[in-house]
Amino acid sequence: MLSLKNLRGPLLLLATAFLGGCKAVVMNPSGDVAVQQRDLIVVSTVLMLLIIVPVIILTLVFAWRYRQSNTDAEYKPDWDHSTHLELVIWAAPLLIIIALGAVTWISTHTLDPYRPLQRVAAGKPVAKDVKPLIVEVVALDWKWLFFYPEQGIATVNELAAPVDRPIKFKITASTVMNSFFVPALAGQIYAMPGMETQLHAVINQPGEYKGISANYSGAGFSGMHFKFHGLTAGDFDKWVQTNKASGATLSREDYLALEKPSEREPVRRYASVAPGLYDAILNRCVESNRMCMKDMMAVDARGGQGKPGTFNVVSSNQSNRTYVGALCTTTNLTGATPAPVSQPL
Repeated sequence: MLSLKNLRGPLLLLATAFLGGCKAVVMNPSGDVAVQQRDLIVVSTVLMLLIIVPVIILTLVFAWRYRQSNTDAEYKPDWDHSTHLELVIWAAPLLIIIALGAVTWISTHTLDPYRPLQRVAAGKPVAKDVKPLIVEVVALDWKWLFFYPEQGIATVNELAAPVDRPIKFKITASTVMNSFFVPALAGQIYAMPGMETQLHAVINQPGEYKGISANYSGAGFSGMHFKFHGLTAGDFDKWVQTNKASGATLSREDYLALEKPSEREPVRRYASVAPGLYDAILNRCVESNRMCMKDMMAVDARGGQGKPGTFNVVSSNQSNRTYVGALCTTTNLTGATPAPVSQPL
């Protein structure tokens, strides 16, 4: 019977063979932002290796040279200091730290995900007449919903963008915190309920790429991925028309059904979307009987409404949401009772 020790070699060779077929997407991306991030990883690693490699080599050299059996090695039991050696020991790491600090400072501002792109590729600045493609992203349990406000469409678990056109992602979540990540496009950005994060990116090569959730969010997390298509301008227009031809409409009621937890959802396409749906998701007021977060904050900014504000009384008409203060009145500092107030939000 073969022992585990005898199988160790073949198992390592088998694992190496399987790993040889893997694509290191992060180190071989197809988007300019991801390329710059890859270069930052390489530069930082090389700078750190400048001190790590010599230290490892010298550790081995000293251990061999001054081993007990080497009687020819110089022996100085009273030696305790060398100014030249101290300069080398402290100067080299200090210079590397300064270089890393400079690289980090520059890249932190250049690759700020909220900063609009200045170029679509190395040596290729963004044309002045080119507007970014707006994509609104919602992380659901456990699927991704994408809105294209300019095109008037929406998709589930499928994303597409034209090659060499800047993309502006607006990202939020329905329930728990999640993370939007297309390794070939750019770094991961968190998606949080009631908040909007942003990501500016561009894809430079046509192809099909994988998008994933990079933050554990529950039972269906492992299946929470989608396909991202890099398309030519003509193919992107065809893709939009394909979505519009599907005939489905994403209403607020349909969204509330879609929002319920489900796993490994197939691609869905919507030809039209209820007006203001993304904004309602962001402000936690898709249901008609809820006050939007931005409306609550507007009330707070005006100093609040006293006792009436605790009742959250709003009109069910989404097109004319008003705060009805007439249902409960307050007394001012003079003791007078003010007239009932109805204030639009």
